[in-house]
Amino acid sequence: MTRPPLSPDHDATTIDGGELHKFIFQGLPVRGMLVRLTGAWQQMLAAREGSGAFPQPVRQLLGQMSAAATLMQANIKFNGALILQMHGDGPLELAVAEVQPDLALRSTAKVVGKVAPDAQLHDLLNVHGKGRCAITLDPLDRKPGQQPYQGVVPLSLQDEHGRNQPMHQLSEVLEHYMLQSEQLETCLVLAADDQVAAGLLIQRLPTEGGVQASRKGDTDDLDEHYRRIAMLAATLKPEELLGLDTETLLRRLFWEEDLRRFEPLTGELGPRFACTCSRARVGRMLVGLGRDEVDSVVAERGSVEVGCEFCGTRYEFDAIDVTELFLAGSGLSGASPTMQ
Repeated sequence: MTRPPLSPDHDATTIDGGELHKFIFQGLPVRGMLVRLTGAWQQMLAAREGSGAFPQPVRQLLGQMSAAATLMQANIKFNGALILQMHGDGPLELAVAEVQPDLALRSTAKVVGKVAPDAQLHDLLNVHGKGRCAITLDPLDRKPGQQPYQGVVPLSLQDEHGRNQPMHQLSEVLEHYMLQSEQLETCLVLAADDQVAAGLLIQRLPTEGGVQASRKGDTDDLDEHYRRIAMLAATLKPEELLGLDTETLLRRLFWEEDLRRFEPLTGELGPRFACTCSRARVGRMLVGLGRDEVDSVVAERGSVEVGCEFCGTRYEFDAIDVTELFLAGSGLSGASPTMQ
């Protein structure tokens, strides 16, 4: 099975923030999603300008992570934050993409070494084989004592000889995670540049005892349908994923398939950049540090300045502000402040 060649069209309408499209293949246990982050992704990059732009390979990885995290959040319909983290032993120590249930998203990274212009995933995060990927589900209605769920996979796989071989693409890591944690075969295509971050997800659904199995015959036939669709998806090139509008991409990629598409999520319902930091949260973080430590910074610098690593907003607390914080005994916790 082949598809017609895809050539990027440049007259597609860009939706501010982004767009998320869900679809299923009629009569088959296969679903798909396509996300395009445009304004949201550009805003996330712009938020970094004040503290210095990330190197291009890091920007590309963060864009792919943002698209992937959006797809995963929309896929599981979880009432809480989905946090995709990459922990590394190379020049990139940490990369984070966080998506809320309403598809509000943010991302950041911590670079601790020189990043080569052509650095790949293993060059950034898995130089010594200790890199790992963690996916955390943090419920909004978490009860006292309840811990967020977290799944972790390494950035290397063992070959038939028991030797660790690094994975080279974020999509490969996440496909392995979903097969291991959810027992669902998944095909992911991810791409990002400085204008668009995009992702395509194709997933095989379980059919045990389902209607679809009785309609389409035995499991072997269903497996073959999924493999055919996944193979078509895997032929998608990064420039096509970034340059084609959704209508053109789906039509040309799956032109022989019977797609049922759902209403796209755009605007306020779609993916968009939003940060959950606030002065109150930063205040709670300062209270957690303790009065002595905060007072010592105020004595040395005249005030405490805290910056959010996600959106770049800076919060300043002088001696009077600090006194009020501790007198109130606030229980105030930011996700990502850094003391300056």
